[in-house]
This record gives sequence, structure tokens and C-alpha cells, in this order.
Amino acid sequence: MSGSAIVIGGGIGGLAAAVGLRRIGWKATVLERTSELGEIGAGMSQSPNALRALEELGVADQARAVGVPFHGVFNLRTPSGDHITRALPGGVSPLLGFHRADLHRVLMDAVPAEWVRTGAEVTAIRQAEGEVTVAYGSEELRADLVVAADGVRSTVRRLLWPDAPDPRFWGNTIWRGVAKADGVEGGMTLGRGRYFLVMPVGRGRVYWGLGAHADRPGVRYDDELAEVRRRTRDWHDPIPALLDATPPEAVLHHDITDLAPLASYVRGRVVLLGDAAHAMHPDMAQGAAQSLEDAVVLAAALAEVGDISAALSRYDEQRRPRTQTIVRQARAKGRGSTSSNAVNYHLRTLAPRVVPSSRWPGLAARALASVWDWTPPRLPR
Repeated sequence: MSGSAIVIGGGIGGLAAAVGLRRIGWKATVLERTSELGEIGAGMSQSPNALRALEELGVADQARAVGVPFHGVFNLRTPSGDHITRALPGGVSPLLGFHRADLHRVLMDAVPAEWVRTGAEVTAIRQAEGEVTVAYGSEELRADLVVAADGVRSTVRRLLWPDAPDPRFWGNTIWRGVAKADGVEGGMTLGRGRYFLVMPVGRGRVYWGLGAHADRPGVRYDDELAEVRRRTRDWHDPIPALLDATPPEAVLHHDITDLAPLASYVRGRVVLLGDAAHAMHPDMAQGAAQSLEDAVVLAAALAEVGDISAALSRYDEQRRPRTQTIVRQARAKGRGSTSSNAVNYHLRTLAPRVVPSSRWPGLAARALASVWDWTPPRLPR
């Protein structure tokens, strides 16, 4: 089955959907509301399940070329610099670290330029027998299918799922930045009520993130970088040096939210993908990964099933249970990682110490097997 689609949202999930559609012989138009297609300047890691999805999309080699092996989850330290567990020299990591813009570019390069329209803010969606009409600005487009990948504040979800609750704040906030630095080892520092992540992302850049508990959303500071310094005062190297190498105006500060489970990701010929369907805490590094999985499963269903409604039902049945489970797991992990409870912190820093560093990666991989061991459906080569 071939057809036409409108993909709303030009982020990683939307572009992955367009790549998947192209791979199965569909045509697509990508509508991006901003004036320029791109990603904000921050980092992320991708786990084995995400890399398998990229393989099916045909861009794994290009992604690996811009990714950096990331050992951070195996390099755990206390604020004083003491190692809780340490990655072994020369050890192989199942994770790759990326600057978001680099992975976005890999996907963008796999989408025909003429498929993309920027400055296209969607205002209405109408469904009729056999087609969907999308209005943006003074224009309209018709297609067989609409893929809504327009993020946690999805316009499409608001229009077609009006009873869906707003994104939920659970008490976590995060500062993020990218510093120019060489020779920095990836790692994670666990403090009470907060943590600091360090991830090299290539070309002399290091991504860092400070996650912390917040009593309420929306609290901002005149100097966000100074606030990060205050919260990590006296923490070990290279944290002070990374903050010194970060332009203050480039620091991002966001409250972390997720979505309550939806009863369906499908309305007629409109389907939600990525954060529009299942926004989640970043603490399991699965937000983009699940968007990539969505894109592959959707493309496979459309390729294998001769009816759009049946294909979307298959997508919904396969994606909702998995993604909603991961949303719950990520929320629990995120809230635990910023807990200031002394007993909780003691357990979080004690448990890894009793495991030899040589065994820690294997134990971590087994603990995440239900997420990392996902096998994608095959797409046409």
C-alpha cells in the first residue's frame, strides 16, 4: 500500500516518520511551525533500541558517524568526586551520545528538501471519507493520513483529543548547556535532591545537565548559569570548568512534564507520534528513542496492512502499552533521582558500590532489557 501523508512537526520524531514513509514508498509533506528547521542546542544519548530503529530507517551508519560512545551511566560519582562505580578503560558502551542538532541533521538529510515547509503553523484539521485536510496559514493540504509529531504541547492533540489532560508536572526541573571542552569523560554525579550529567557529544563539545527537585513549575532566574553554579558549589572537576566554558545566554531551563495515558493514539486517519502521544521524563533517555520506534512501527504497519485504519489500529495496539509503561518507569526514576531523602540517597549511592565495576554494565543492561532489547519490524531495504 502506498499513499500520501502530512507530518506535523519537524523535530526528530517528525523527520523519522517522514524517513519511514519514504522508505515504504509513500509521499509526505512535513509542516514545521518555526521559520527554520532545526533542533535546540542540547545533548542526548541513544540506547540499543534507538540504534536498531535508526538501522531500519536506513540512517544508522550516518548516526554512528556523529555519535560518541557514552559511558556516563557506568561512571557514577558523589559531589566530592569519589567514584561510586567506574567504567573500565577500553570498555564497550551500548550507548551513543549525540548533540541533538547532529542527529536531527542526519534525519533531515534523508528527507527530500521539497517535502519540508517551514513557518507552517497548523490551525485546523478536518476529516472526510478517505482523506484528511490540514489548514495552516492561508493554505490547506489534503492527504490520506496525518502524523502528528508536534511535541508535548501538541496542537493536534488539543484539537482532536480535547478531553486529554494537559502535561503533568511532577516536581522536577532541568538546566542544560553545551560547553567547549576536550578530554572530558562522561559521567553522572549523584547529589541529594539533584544530579549532574556530563556527556561528550563530539567536535570538542560537552553536553551537561543539572536535574533537580522543584516545588512548583515556572520558577526562573535572572542568571540561570549562576543558579546552576550555586547548586553545584564545591562539586568536583570538571563541573566548574564546564560551567565556566558555557555562554550564560545559551543555558536552557525547562520544567519536566509527562502525559497521562491516552486511550488511543489514533483518531480516524490522524495518529500521534513521539512526545505528542507519550512525553516522558528524560531519566531513562527514551524520549527520542520511543519516537524513532514509533516511526518504524508506523511505517511497517502501513507497508504490511492493506488498509489505513487497520494499519493504524496495529500501530496503536503495539505502541501504547510499551510507551505508556516506559512513561511510568521514567517518571519513577526521575523522581527518585531528585529525591532529597537521606535514606533514598544512601541506597542510590550504596547499591552500585557493592557491585564490581566489571559487572555493573551487564547488570544495568539486564535491568533495562525490557526497553533496550526491543526488536523492530523490518522495513523494505
